[in-house]
Amino acid sequence: MKNIFVGNLPFSATDAEIQSLFEQHGTVSRVNLITDRETGRPRGFGFVEMANEAEGSAAIEALNGYDMSGRQLTVNEARPRERRGGGGGRRY
Repeated sequence: MKNIFVGNLPFSATDAEIQSLFEQHGTVSRVNLITDRETGRPRGFGFVEMANEAEGSAAIEALNGYDMSGRQLTVNEARPRERRGGGGGRRY
């Protein structure tokens, strides 16, 4: 399984469009486009999970810099989420 970050997406992009684009390079397990929690509007990036490493690498190679509706996509391997500090307590 390979998790791929896709950035600089047009705000009009849909899960189905992204899945179709990536399926040209292999089996897509999941597409997750990120939306703003408060407004529900697209944030212009998302993640694609591909079934295996080789297909994921091929998709990254082929689609990084790809022009989608006048925007050049940023496509690379997703990094694990960094832990954020929790709590809002005072520090003395």
